Amino acid sequence: MRNIIVTTFLTMDGVLQSPGGPQEDTTNGFIWGGWQFGYSDEPSREALGKIMAKPFDLLLGRKTYEIFAAYWPYNGDNPIGEKFNRINKYVVATTPVDTSWAHTTLINEDVVNELKKLKAQDGPDLLVNGSGRLIQTLLENRLVDILYTWIYPITLGKGKKLFAEGTVAQQWKLTESLISTTGMILAKYEPDGEVRIGSYVSNEVSDAEIERREKWKKEEDKA
Repeated sequence: MRNIIVTTFLTMDGVLQSPGGPQEDTTNGFIWGGWQFGYSDEPSREALGKIMAKPFDLLLGRKTYEIFAAYWPYNGDNPIGEKFNRINKYVVATTPVDTSWAHTTLINEDVVNELKKLKAQDGPDLLVNGSGRLIQTLLENRLVDILYTWIYPITLGKGKKLFAEGTVAQQWKLTESLISTTGMILAKYEPDGEVRIGSYVSNEVSDAEIERREKWKKEEDKA
């Protein structure tokens, strides 16, 4: 069985859109493309190298696949490009996409079941980069085995978010962490079961607390 490993670069307010360059993804008039630039340091480069050192295939959404397919086949003279061009690529797309990039397989029907079948196969882990909409599907169906979040010390206010409509309630366990010299927080999480809740409130509820609850319930009913 393969692990699905999501590596995502985020602003402090959760934006993952277009970290690498101004023209990477301008959807909805996004003007901050390339916000990731300037934060790289030796510890973060080593951390990224560690993630990419193990054998993997790529699992990508359509837009990220198209970005990669328009770049890496023409820039294969470095270790990342050489590896991306050589390995298998799985692209999830429900609209037309050119899959002429070598070793590409299209997933365009019965997506969730096909992802489950792919995950159940023998083979290298499946690495997800970018692919915001695909990540929502993976989260919604609890198909993410490892989640790397690299949080950059910047807020943008607008843009596509990591935790959007696909997010489900669940616990995550922090298994590794690192703070870069440029202020990035690099964290590795793994699923940790259902949400566990408790209460700091005393079992003896005051009249004021009862009144507060009733007031808020009435306000909610009117909304």
